Amino acid sequence: MNIPLRLGILSVPMSPLLTVILVILLVAFAAICSGLNIGLMSLHPAELKRKAKLGDKRAKRVYPFRKNAHLSLAAILLSNVAFASATALVLGNALNGFIAGIISTLLLVIFGELAPQALFAKHALRICSLLTPLLKLMVIVTYPASKPLQLLMDRLFGTHDGAGLHSRRELGLMMSEHVNHEDSELDDDEVEIIRGALLLSEKQVVDIMTPMESVYWLSEDTVIDGAKIDEIKAARRSRIPVFNKTLTKCRGILLMKDLVDIDFDEQNFPITSLRLHPTKVVGAKTALDTMFRRFIAARTHLIPVEKNDEIAGIITIEDLIEEIIGHEIIDESDHANSRV
Repeated sequence: MNIPLRLGILSVPMSPLLTVILVILLVAFAAICSGLNIGLMSLHPAELKRKAKLGDKRAKRVYPFRKNAHLSLAAILLSNVAFASATALVLGNALNGFIAGIISTLLLVIFGELAPQALFAKHALRICSLLTPLLKLMVIVTYPASKPLQLLMDRLFGTHDGAGLHSRRELGLMMSEHVNHEDSELDDDEVEIIRGALLLSEKQVVDIMTPMESVYWLSEDTVIDGAKIDEIKAARRSRIPVFNKTLTKCRGILLMKDLVDIDFDEQNFPITSLRLHPTKVVGAKTALDTMFRRFIAARTHLIPVEKNDEIAGIITIEDLIEEIIGHEIIDESDHANSRV
């Protein structure tokens, strides 16, 4: 028995098998449109742009459609409504109107909305990339209607292609998600270093400096002789800061390597007659993220820390590196409980 399909004044006889096939096709295309709607809109244009710059072919195919979101969205929704309406029309000509409405609603909700949206949301980039030719066809076919809609939406809501920037805490949380994740390209050490670097601006020099009671230093009136050299050797310091007695000024940094060729057993030297490397003082509240530039400007690995117009301690580039990697660096000459 043929079932007449009425389209306006036309009546096209259809067999039950052809009706079923046509309904399946219409629901399938409606499902694709519904999935594209969710999948495409779930992809952030800034993220797609970054991936495209890194050579991701799928992102390169999808980005133009996501960037021109209102045109793509209008084309998808117009197509989706057209397929859903056609489904109801075909079933309405084949079955009782009430029954056709129930069946078309169930088919479209289950197979045309729920299932495809769940699938596309999980594999948005992959599936949207595969369906870009179909999406392009939708845009072309619906262009006379979708283009005016796009212009209207752009006028009302504007376009959005933001950078998608994240806060420092968000980046740190994102890095944490890479730990022990099988799909992550970062190993645990890389994650730890990145997280440590992100936290530098939230910490100050006073948080990691070595306080003066733990610093080996010399005063500006010190005389270097054999006994003092033995004392320095016992302290196991390669760099010794030289301060005035009131700890308000730093005269410079004495490097042990500069003393290797000097015979201190035969003669003594006032410390001010030896080569002292100049350095700059930093405030105790200086943020750690600026300290690398301070070390470069000072051209030294050790900088005194000033607090309330007095020298409160020292910070070394080693302290800064330890803060980033999250581990203390112990070399051959270090005591287990001391920091240079």
